[in-house]
Parts: sequence; C-alpha cells; structure tokens
Amino acid sequence: MNKLPILGAMLASITSLPSQAKVEELFKSTCASCHGETLMGAMAPSLVDNTWLTDGTDKALTNAIKNGIANVGMPAFGETLSDEQVRTLVVFIREAGAKVERQKAPKSSLGKVFTTKHQTVTTQKVLTSDGIIWAMDFLPDGSLLYTLRQGELWMMSKNGKKTQVIGIPEVWHNRQGGLLDVYPDPQYSQNGWIYLSFSQAAGKNDNGDEIAFTKIVRGKISDGKWVSEQTLFEAKPENRKNRGWHFGSRFAIQGDYLFFTNGDEGHQNDAQSITTQNGKIHRIFKDGRIPKDNPFYNEKGAQQTIWTYGNRNPQGLTINQTTGDLWSTEHGPRGGDELNLITKGVNYGWPKVTFGMNYNGTPITEHTELPGMQSPIHHWTPSIAVAGINFYTGNVFKNWQGDLFVGSLAKKQLHRLRIENNQVIEDEIILKGLGRIRDVVTAPNGTIYLTINDRNKNESKIISILPAS
Repeated sequence: MNKLPILGAMLASITSLPSQAKVEELFKSTCASCHGETLMGAMAPSLVDNTWLTDGTDKALTNAIKNGIANVGMPAFGETLSDEQVRTLVVFIREAGAKVERQKAPKSSLGKVFTTKHQTVTTQKVLTSDGIIWAMDFLPDGSLLYTLRQGELWMMSKNGKKTQVIGIPEVWHNRQGGLLDVYPDPQYSQNGWIYLSFSQAAGKNDNGDEIAFTKIVRGKISDGKWVSEQTLFEAKPENRKNRGWHFGSRFAIQGDYLFFTNGDEGHQNDAQSITTQNGKIHRIFKDGRIPKDNPFYNEKGAQQTIWTYGNRNPQGLTINQTTGDLWSTEHGPRGGDELNLITKGVNYGWPKVTFGMNYNGTPITEHTELPGMQSPIHHWTPSIAVAGINFYTGNVFKNWQGDLFVGSLAKKQLHRLRIENNQVIEDEIILKGLGRIRDVVTAPNGTIYLTINDRNKNESKIISILPAS
C-alpha cells in the first residue's frame, strides 16, 4: 500500500453487508474503528494527511485493502470485499483527503494580484447577469456572444453595450436543460453562421414525465435578430427520452466538420449502443450532412453521426490548433472526471469502465480499464465537475502558450494543464472559490475569459484573467 493503515478489524460485520452497500456504511464497518470515523486517525494513522508508506497511488491503496500489510498488522479484505466495494473505499478516502486540502487552501479574490507557477496575474469583472451563463465566444469584431440557460442569447459589443438577440429557438428549460452552447463559425467573417445547442421539448413519456432531446441548429444575426435558421441534428423520435440530465452539447469545428457532444441523458447503458445518440461525440458537416467516412455510417441500425461512444457527459470539447487533435472533458459520477483525446470510432468505456462510483456511494463497476476501451489521458478523483475547456493561443501569457484550461463546477476551480506527448505533466489550480466555472475562452486580446455561476443566487459573472502589470 501507500499508507500506514489498519483499515479496521471488524471482519465479521462486513460479511453481512450487501454488495450495493453505501460506501459510508462500508467504511464505518471496515475502517472507522482503526482510522476514525472522520478518517483522521485513531488506533491507526490518518488517511487524509497525505503521508504514505509508498507511492500514494490508487493501485497501492487498492492492493493494501485487498491483500493487507502483514508487518503493520493490517488484515486483508480481499476475501470479504468485492473489487467494486474496494474501489468505492478508494474513492471515499480520496474524497476525504481532497476535502481537507480544500479547507486549508486560500480562496481567490476578484481583482487581487496572485502568483501562479508560471505567471503573475489578476482578475477583472467584465459583466454580470441574472440567470446561468452556460457558454460564450467572441466574434471577429471583438463582440462577445453568451447564452443564458433559461433561453436567451446576448451580445456585448467592444464598448460594453449588451443587447439580447431576438427570435432564437424556444428551449426546454428544466433541470440541466435549456439554451447551452454557442459557437461562431471559424469562417464567420465570410459566412456569418453561428451554431447553437439546446434542449428541445418532446412531450411526455409513458410515465407522464416531461422529456426532451439535444438539438443542434445554426443561424445568423441580422439587426439584432436571429434569422436563416437551419436544423443540423435532432434525435430520432424513438430516442427522445431525456428527463433532464446530461445533454452534453459542446461544439468544436475543424475544417468542414462540426463535432458536438451528447451526454448519456441519464440512460447510462445507452452509451454502449451505437443505435442511439446519447453517450456519444458526433461528427457532421457544418451544414448538417453526415460524412460517409464516419466510423458507423454503414452499420445497419447505427446512428450514422457517431464519432465516438461510451461517453458519459462530455462538458468540454476543443481542438488543439497546433496538433489538430480533438480533446474532451467528461463528467464522471462520484469520482472519475476524465480528460480524453478523442479518436475516431473509439469506445471510451462508460459505464463498463469508470474511476468513480454512484452518487449514493454504491459501486458501479470494479473496472478502471478493460481491453478494447480507451482509458482517459487524465482523471480527477474525487470529481471536480469538469466543464468548458480551451487551449491557450494568445500572446499575453507567454508561459502558458499551448496549455489547456479546464473549468470546474462543483469545486469552483480553474485548472491549467500542461500536456506533453499526450500526457498531463502539470495540473495546477489557478483560481478557486469565485464560483462555478462553466466556460473558458481565449479573448482576441490574449486575455482569458471565464463564466462564473452562482446557482443559489441564480446569477452569473464573466471575468477576465489579465497580466498583473
């Protein structure tokens, strides 16, 4: 293992626990008598002080729980705990350790100068708004487009004037649904196209629940009005069953192709089926046509737009402009948020493979990897609730060139990732505590813009990160 633990001595009690017992009950029955109910130590040392016997990895902790450590008196639990239960204990211990670290860490303050590993910067408020700002992006003239999840599209000019765009599609604003991503065409100056994703109402299911689906359209803005709308994608009628979760909906454009994400919609097993749209990343032409070289185009019964599958809820999608690679961040359940390098036709494993567990603390699977399924390049356990992502391409922050910035909802953090040879070599928390960071983009002037949501107050800010000077 990695720690000096004696993860409990109550072997008799754990044999009676069901395989789907919640992890809190499991820890109390197996570990708390030695490590304390708060994991801070009792007969055995703390599990949250980041002091380990070996390398501190999940693999080492898993091995210690299953096989014990004879020379420190820790019993083996491999015969009494399933692999799934062992995995939930690992996640639970990681959650507790992260909570302690968050309590120690100072929060960021808007407008204050702070020093990161490679840059000294400050922050500045750009605008405030009622509602939840879900996405934003810039037009070539420096105007900023942003969506409110309640169903509003706004534009702020370079001089700070805010105008609502009239006539956009009506959206289904329930739970996680509403107006989601906005993405101007990279050739906007020539064609004027803007892409929107949103949840579209689909009536009720057999149980009387309201349902919806992810819809993709494009249109233009003329004199403050949404015009020339074209539908590019919508779920087949038989596959419209989302009750309000995991819409995905992020965009990326590469050449003539539009990529977009569709979460598993709360039907996790559908992510492994190529007959449905949910739990997938899709590729279409920018005008909605389906490329014939998509991986499942010629398979009978398949959703022809699928580019990858086994994706839980991808909330970030971007192109590395230097390499041309497509990257995605994906919400895990309780633990196991992922950074994935997206490759044609690949199965990313959900729900057969995950580093997380169910939100209620019960196991999902013992497997963190399986043959034929792609493992993430990087994962966050416990979950940070990953959101929008952006490779920094500006000239203002020379020492951040090419780094990937990742927003976090639940942990209210901005992460900076340095990637070399498709491996994350740095994961630095730049900001924390200002609010739920839903989206991040590079501004035309080279600064970094973030959306900051306060769900309790139902209000949002857009802020910029600037050089301290």
